[in-house]
Amino acid sequence: MAARARCGLGLFGLKLFGLLGRNRHERAGYELYAAVVAAARDSDLYARLGVPDTLDGRFDLVGLHAFLLIRRLGSLPEPGPDLAQAVFDAMFNDMDVNLRELGVGDLSVGRKVRAMWEAFHGRSTAYRAAIEAGDAAALAAALERNVWRGAPPRAGASAELARAALAQDAHLAGQGLADLGKGIVTFLPAAEALA
Repeated sequence: MAARARCGLGLFGLKLFGLLGRNRHERAGYELYAAVVAAARDSDLYARLGVPDTLDGRFDLVGLHAFLLIRRLGSLPEPGPDLAQAVFDAMFNDMDVNLRELGVGDLSVGRKVRAMWEAFHGRSTAYRAAIEAGDAAALAAALERNVWRGAPPRAGASAELARAALAQDAHLAGQGLADLGKGIVTFLPAAEALA
């Protein structure tokens, strides 16, 4: 009986701390996240729209594409929400590694990653509300506020980015769990999404 209780507690403890099943979707999460980064680094987004090619500008486009993919995954049956969490985890593990590579001190990395998480959460909330309301103007306003951070974009750029985001959202809606669960996702080339 004691052995059973210990074993049960051990399994419970491992589950509690995420050690059982932790890697089940991790690989797919990183592969999906790599596609997010590739889509966010499409040069047309920077050249045609004037998105700042800075750490902040890149973070905002990675965040936008990650939000769109996480939104799609979250709308699917299991393991969609688990895959969404795996993409989120991959994103913020990557942010942590990048900050360290940029020379941010160990003691402040956690604070900076938390600030990035809060920024991502706030942006996601605004983007989700606009998309679910079918309000392209609200989406454009949220993107202008976040992506250009107070610097006026060229005329129409935020509306074009909103249109591209909606095109990506529609494109992702057609992708099923069979491929997504294997870490396979496609984003439209920016030129096509902006057309």
